[in-house]
Amino acid sequence: MNGCAPAGCTLPTEQQPLRLAEWNRLFTDALVEVTRRRPTSLALTLSAAGGVEAEVRDLAGRESSCCSFFAFTITPSGPTVVVEVGVPASRVDALDWLESRIAPAVSRTGP
Repeated sequence: MNGCAPAGCTLPTEQQPLRLAEWNRLFTDALVEVTRRRPTSLALTLSAAGGVEAEVRDLAGRESSCCSFFAFTITPSGPTVVVEVGVPASRVDALDWLESRIAPAVSRTGP
């Protein structure tokens, strides 16, 4: 894996930093909580303010087209949006990679 995308991502290399920047901005601006529910599942709770649900649906849809091993379930829940990110057991490495990308945002938004 490189710093911009998990192994197996088909997004052209020159576009990877741009996509990563979109995710990083979303995490920095809206991330409330991250929970690793199972080895193959990560739940991201985002503030729903400012149209975040539409933004995350768009971004998750584009991500699914280049990283087909990610499965996104997006559930509005009052003032938040919960994004469940799942992977097959054979791709736990990709979820680990995603979680490591989120850690800096959590430290900025946490107590």
